[in-house]
Amino acid sequence: MAAPNDILSAVKKAITLAWALVACLHAHAASVSVSVADNQGAPLEDAAVWLVGKGTAGQRPRREGSIEQMNKLFVPPVTVVQVGTQVKFPNRDEVRHHVYSFSPAKRFEIKLYSGTPADPILFDKPGEVVLGCNIHDHMIAYVWVVDSPHFAKSGKDGTARIDDVPAGEYELHAWHFAQASTPARAAVRIAGAENPRATVAITLRPMTPRPASPK
Repeated sequence: MAAPNDILSAVKKAITLAWALVACLHAHAASVSVSVADNQGAPLEDAAVWLVGKGTAGQRPRREGSIEQMNKLFVPPVTVVQVGTQVKFPNRDEVRHHVYSFSPAKRFEIKLYSGTPADPILFDKPGEVVLGCNIHDHMIAYVWVVDSPHFAKSGKDGTARIDDVPAGEYELHAWHFAQASTPARAAVRIAGAENPRATVAITLRPMTPRPASPK
């Protein structure tokens, strides 16, 4: 039987090796900056972008999400999550809501409620999930579920940043709730710690503006 000091020494060596491996992985990770624009060249907000490469699925711990109901609106109106993410639906309004989805990627219903339901909703399939409220017809939101740990959502300036991407060959995908067709994919190559940039153009279908919260 090994002496206690020998066991402790072996454990320390294993921990040191593990930290060295983590440091090595981070040293070869990069950030991918993606500029998203519509077919008129204007920056496009709330677009999902994600990278697909060999072995990308499930590499990161899955995240938790939250979609609130405030002023009779879903906040945020667009959420991007990885397959396997649990999302909470806290109701911050003084009125009750009845949240539902009939989308193939996730069918669920949270019947008339206030506060925060005890059980979050598990999004276990990739694809588009359209949310609605059975009490307030104007309330609409979108969840886009990706089967990749490397994803982001564009801001008002149309920029999305995907961090901590290991070196390798990837395919860049994009989605927007108002897209008229699936955007073209782009090849992205990461070598070392370089931070590549990519652009995505999305053709939108005509849409009426989102309704404002009723007063």
